[in-house]
Amino acid sequence: MKTKIVPLLITSALIAGCQPPAGNGGSAAPTVSKADAIADVNGSFIAKSTFETLQKDLAARSRGQNFPKDKLVEELVQRELLVQEAVKKGIDKSPEIVAQLEEARKSILAQEAVQSFIKTSPVTDDEIKAEYDKKVAGDSSTEYKARHILVKTEDEAKKIIAELDKGGEFAKLANKYSLDGKEAKNGGDLGWFAAGQMVEPFSKAVIALEKGQYTKTPVQTQFGWHVILKEDSRKQTPPPLDAVKEQLTPFLQRQKVQKMIETLREQAKVEILIPLTEEPPKAPEAAKEGEKPVVEGTVEEVEVKDASGKTVEKEVIIDEKLVEEKKPAEAKAEPAEKAKETKK
Repeated sequence: MKTKIVPLLITSALIAGCQPPAGNGGSAAPTVSKADAIADVNGSFIAKSTFETLQKDLAARSRGQNFPKDKLVEELVQRELLVQEAVKKGIDKSPEIVAQLEEARKSILAQEAVQSFIKTSPVTDDEIKAEYDKKVAGDSSTEYKARHILVKTEDEAKKIIAELDKGGEFAKLANKYSLDGKEAKNGGDLGWFAAGQMVEPFSKAVIALEKGQYTKTPVQTQFGWHVILKEDSRKQTPPPLDAVKEQLTPFLQRQKVQKMIETLREQAKVEILIPLTEEPPKAPEAAKEGEKPVVEGTVEEVEVKDASGKTVEKEVIIDEKLVEEKKPAEAKAEPAEKAKETKK
C-alpha cells in the first residue's frame, strides 16, 4: 500500500518530542521510549506528547476544527524525515541555521520564563478587588442625554436658534434641518453618552448647559455647526466586580510581568555597544586658500551655449549643485592666434 503524502499543516514550530538521529551534534533531546511514541522513523521516535501538542495547536488555530488522526501522524512523520535529511546534509551546522536555532531557543526560553512567573505569582482576588475599587467602583463620571441639530454654516445655526427662541420645538427643527441622517429622523436624539465619546467642543458645550437648556451660540466641530439641547445627566453606575474580573486579570498580569522585567533590568549590568541615535552627516572640510572645494557627487559634463552661440562645457556635480565652468575650445585657442598676429 502506497502512503499518500499530505501537505504540511504545522504553522508553528513544535519543539522537542522527537528523538534526534545519532550524530546530529545538537543538544540532547529528552529520550523517547517506544512505549511513549506514535511512530518510529529510521530509529527516531516521535513522542505522543508531540502529537498531542500538534492537536491542541491546530485546534486553537482553527477554532476547534478536528483534523484526521492519520493526517496528523503522517505530517509528523514527514517533518521528521525532513529534519533527518537536513541533518544528513549538514544544514544544521551552517552558521546561519545555528544562529536562527539559537534565536528560537532564546525566544522560547523567554516566553517560558514569563509563563513560569505567572504560575508562581498569580493575580490574587485581593489584587483584583483593589484594582476594581481604584479604577471602576471609584469612577464617578457623568453621562449626558442630549439632542443636536447639525448644519453646514454658522448663519444656518443662528437662524435655528432664533426659531427656538420664538418657541420652536427642537425635535421638529432637527427633523427638518439636521444633516446628521440618523438623528434627523428621531429629532436629533443622541441618547446617553459620556463626555469622552464626543469631540471636545461638543462635550464642553453639553457639560456647560443646564438641564433643558440649548446653546445660545452655535458650536463648531469638524463636522459642521451644532445647536445642542441638554435633556438630562446622571452619574454612571459602575459594573459589578464579576462583570469586569476577566478584563482586570490579564491587565494585572501584564503589570506584574512588566515590574518583574524592570527589576531584572535594574539588577543587571548592561552595556549598550552601539549608538542609539543617528549621527548627523559631517560637513565638508573647508578648502585651503587658492584651492577649490572638494565636493562628492555624481559628475556629468553638460554642453551649454553662451549668448554668442559658442559651446561651453560645464562639469555638474549632481545633488551638490557645484558647477565648475571649463573654458570653451575657441577661448583656449584665442591667445595663440593673438600671439601669431603680434609676430606678424
